[in-house]
Amino acid sequence: MRVKILGGGPAGLYAGFRIKRQFPTSEVVVYEQNAVGETFGFGVVFSDKALEFLSAEDPEALAAITAGLESWSDIELRIHGEFIRIDGVVFTAIARLRLLQVLRERAESAGVVLVNSKLITDLAELGEADLVIGADGVNSLVRRTYEKEFGTKLDLLNNRFAWFGATKPFNFLTQTFKATPDGNFNAHHYRYSPDMSTFLVEVNEQTFDRIGFASMSEDESRVKCEQVFAEELQGASLVTNKSLWRRFPNISNAHWSSGKYVLVGDALRTAHFSIGSGTRLALEDVQALTKALAENPSSIPDALAAFESGRRPIVDKLIAASARSSGWYENFEDHMKLPAWEFAMSYIGRSGRIDPERLKAMSPRFVAGFEAWRAAHPEFA
Repeated sequence: MRVKILGGGPAGLYAGFRIKRQFPTSEVVVYEQNAVGETFGFGVVFSDKALEFLSAEDPEALAAITAGLESWSDIELRIHGEFIRIDGVVFTAIARLRLLQVLRERAESAGVVLVNSKLITDLAELGEADLVIGADGVNSLVRRTYEKEFGTKLDLLNNRFAWFGATKPFNFLTQTFKATPDGNFNAHHYRYSPDMSTFLVEVNEQTFDRIGFASMSEDESRVKCEQVFAEELQGASLVTNKSLWRRFPNISNAHWSSGKYVLVGDALRTAHFSIGSGTRLALEDVQALTKALAENPSSIPDALAAFESGRRPIVDKLIAASARSSGWYENFEDHMKLPAWEFAMSYIGRSGRIDPERLKAMSPRFVAGFEAWRAAHPEFA
């Protein structure tokens, strides 16, 4: 079997490793446009259960990844000058370059051919292949080439966001909401190494236009955001890495494959960054695809059909939660009109995945604090 994989991110590297290990005599090649050691972004965040699927299937990869993880058990909301802790929400994070290094080593150890610094502009450049996997992200060439066949739908959200790094390790996964004379800001920040954090800044369209971010250079945007979040940074600096302002693309596809072409990860569908599941979904896609290929070794079309039918119901539930969460963030300025504790309760319930009983069991200190605040403020009951 000749397998060509477009995209050398987590999904592409893991797909190469899993398929080569499952089919040792197959030819597996991964094409990546960037050089080794180059990547977009800073840290990758996972929920506490996100990597459990690796424990049985690939314990060596799990051990290598978890050895470099930063972890914390609370979310901290900073709103109206208050710091509200939501306990029992466990997350972990790892430097994206470290994750890629681990997965690259796994792929090479299995005999996968990795072609770096190679920008594919036409699928014909891949040559003969029995299976082509589009693991090439939101701007996927595979998806764009067969857009009609996949039934692609792409909608852009209105808010603007930019990924920065910060030379400061934050103790928790922190959400900071700030009101300024120019408009309201939101920052998602969390450490991914002992001395560095991801620092994603989000604003609505009106604030983006009022400040004039569209006409600023990358460094000018960095300086402005440093000024806005000076209190949180405490003298630390923001760091740029293709830190351009974007609108989040909601991508979906009516069909996950077309002929010998199949999509995984962000090429297939996007999950909003507010639920921190994009990389997890991509790796789980690969696991499900490999399983389908193993169960249908004589028919790639049957394998791709089994991959979609088995995986889609699981993904659809998470994507629905992602849509609810992104809708909340699209209107975060309106939610900021709430008192801090009401705001926090709105935040934790935004995706619809946590009912009151589960929240009470998971975050007893937060619920107790909210109930105490509510008892002292009956006007908000």
